[in-house]
Amino acid sequence: MTDHIDSTPARDGVQDGGRRRELAAATVGSVVESFDWNIYAVLAPYFAADLFGHGKGGVSGVLAAYATFAVGFVARPVGSYLIGRLSDTRGRRFALSLGMAVIAVASLGIAAMPGQRTIGAWAAVLAVVVRVVQGLAFGGEAPSVAAYVTETAPPRHRFAFSSVSYGGIILGSLLSFGVLTLLIHTIGKSGLENGGWRWGFLVAALLGLGAVWVRRAAPESAEFHRARAGVRPGGRPPFLRTLRDHRWAVLTVFLNTLGGTVGYYFALTYLPQYAAAYHVIDKERAASFMTVVLAMVLATMLLTGAAADRFGLLPVARIGFGLPIPLVGILLAGLRGGWLPFQLVAVLLGMMVATVLGTLNVFTGLLFPTEVRAVGLGVVNAATIAAFGGTFPLLAEWLDHHDGLGVIPVYVTICTAGPALGLLTAMRVPSFTAALREAEADVQRTPGTA
Repeated sequence: MTDHIDSTPARDGVQDGGRRRELAAATVGSVVESFDWNIYAVLAPYFAADLFGHGKGGVSGVLAAYATFAVGFVARPVGSYLIGRLSDTRGRRFALSLGMAVIAVASLGIAAMPGQRTIGAWAAVLAVVVRVVQGLAFGGEAPSVAAYVTETAPPRHRFAFSSVSYGGIILGSLLSFGVLTLLIHTIGKSGLENGGWRWGFLVAALLGLGAVWVRRAAPESAEFHRARAGVRPGGRPPFLRTLRDHRWAVLTVFLNTLGGTVGYYFALTYLPQYAAAYHVIDKERAASFMTVVLAMVLATMLLTGAAADRFGLLPVARIGFGLPIPLVGILLAGLRGGWLPFQLVAVLLGMMVATVLGTLNVFTGLLFPTEVRAVGLGVVNAATIAAFGGTFPLLAEWLDHHDGLGVIPVYVTICTAGPALGLLTAMRVPSFTAALREAEADVQRTPGTA
């Protein structure tokens, strides 16, 4: 059965058209994953009353909607394990197609879901169930993409592929805000609240089905086929032993994900709220500028990937991962003191996060052997995001209400130092150092290429 599903392996030396299909298959899923995740958040104020009611005892429907949003984070580590196992046993393409199909069907389910007026409290129950299912699929998406890109990208363009595939996350965020803007201008706020919000989830479902089609046409990873051929039936180690045997890889994934997720949620999500708390700029004006910041983040990610391929990962990462350690505190002090404008601080913080995100897929993918790559990096990545990324807005709000907002620059600085420390721990991983040497040798054998 597996051979039937994965019957089109990518060949070594595949032509550029094949490489483009592989890159498109990875990137399109990142776009859909980000769009689905964000469209729920931006539409929550409009569908909250429809699905969750107006609430009782002071608990609003919007709060219930956001609590359901958070449930998806809890489900991600479980999905990373379940779908990661499938990715490591049945193939990257199978896992990528399965996860995206689940995401698309779940989005369609939300679009067609009856409201409180029709089925009462069951609407809220169904919404929670669907978000849990989506969270499971989202948890398996990122590690399968990282594994697929790591195994299919040509060595001399490895980090360019990483930056483009992860750049889909930024594109999906921009697209979600674009769809919301379009809906507001066409049907208005009242139209959204009276069922027009369903169009956003219908768009998500259609994008997901398109991504499934793209992924089904992509070839399987040749490296996966070689690894599978060398594994005896029942030969894959248990999950806990995988973590123990690859403890330096586990620590490196944790450190890189810690810096990337806290940096992302602070610089690209919470920063307008932080600036407004210090009366530097009003929240609405700050939020409207974030589309510019996202565009700059995407450009920086692409430049980082190209630079890592051209000059080597380590020189680029040492600069890019090291800069946040002294600069985060300086930039935020300038923001609070009024001697640095919000726009400049937002762009610079976003660009520093981009240097981590642009290399993340391949950086973490190189840390584990092929046969346990998806499940190994996936569970650690998802658990770190759930513990530190998903909780960051809640932590920041708690600090704000307890006059502890001044702690945030220290906390963010400590977390964003993670990737710099991860460079040190990564050098203890033989597969990582061997891959870097192989990439350097490949570039030297092909002069004139970037």
